[in-house]
Amino acid sequence: MTAHRLLAPRWLATGGAVLLAGIIGAALLLQNGGSACAAPPSSAKHTGKATFYDLAGTQGNCSTKPPADDLYVALGKTEYSGARACGSYLDVTGPKGKVRVKVFDSCPECAAGHLDLSRTAFKKIGKEIDGIIPITYKAVPNAPTPGPLSITFVEGTSQYYWAVTIDNHSNPIKSVQAKGPGGSFKSAHLEDYNVWILDGSAGQGPFQVKMTDIYGRTVTAKNIKLKPQTRQTTSVRFSAGTTSQAEKPAPAKKKKKPSPSASVSASASPSPAPSPSVSLSSEAPVLESTEEVALAAAAPVAKKSCG
Repeated sequence: MTAHRLLAPRWLATGGAVLLAGIIGAALLLQNGGSACAAPPSSAKHTGKATFYDLAGTQGNCSTKPPADDLYVALGKTEYSGARACGSYLDVTGPKGKVRVKVFDSCPECAAGHLDLSRTAFKKIGKEIDGIIPITYKAVPNAPTPGPLSITFVEGTSQYYWAVTIDNHSNPIKSVQAKGPGGSFKSAHLEDYNVWILDGSAGQGPFQVKMTDIYGRTVTAKNIKLKPQTRQTTSVRFSAGTTSQAEKPAPAKKKKKPSPSASVSASASPSPAPSPSVSLSSEAPVLESTEEVALAAAAPVAKKSCG
């Protein structure tokens, strides 16, 4: 299997090249932002097919490094949605079982419903020799992450060119705003290679960065310093937890002993179903809490006519 070509260059530069970056950004916005049906996969079940590929280089088109477990996926143009899907998670079910993968790359040649998995992920749900397997898949709202949100200023950033990648957000990000000391929040725009860029001078920082996900949750990271190519871990998160911490089930309530007069009706009542345990492994099921169901219902749904 071959690696994917990039939808946009990931190099960033200073000086006169900033103008070129702006031109590229405008072209990508016209190319990818105008499609009304382009949207990240929703939490509804989708049917499709999966293939696999080997990554060439150290990062995908989402401009982040592969997850430590090597479980990731590349999406076609419609579901990649101009990098809106980057960093989110999908549960993918194939002939052999289920795997949870991180959206990490784009697959320009893939139609909607065609997922290109890492070889490691593919082998968990299908036979490598088959090459193509039938699947179902769905987005995972609030999927646990390895840690809080992280922010990295890309190469070439300065007080005149503010550009960052954001990781560990789990839920797709809808908007990003930033401000320096004494300033007001300015809105950033998203490039197809998953870099958020502010137009005009932003100052030398440190910055407050306000991020809102597609479910309307807003978090603000503070004291983000202007340090190009340095990953800065924040103290905020959209997701419910981390993959390194297991959620403990609620303690069971003590059952009251039935009185003699109520013994007949009590014995005839069915026993309550046990609460489902929550696993945070790469093959964990979608959380089924009340909040989780509400978030899933609010997720945008990609139109089936997109291809």
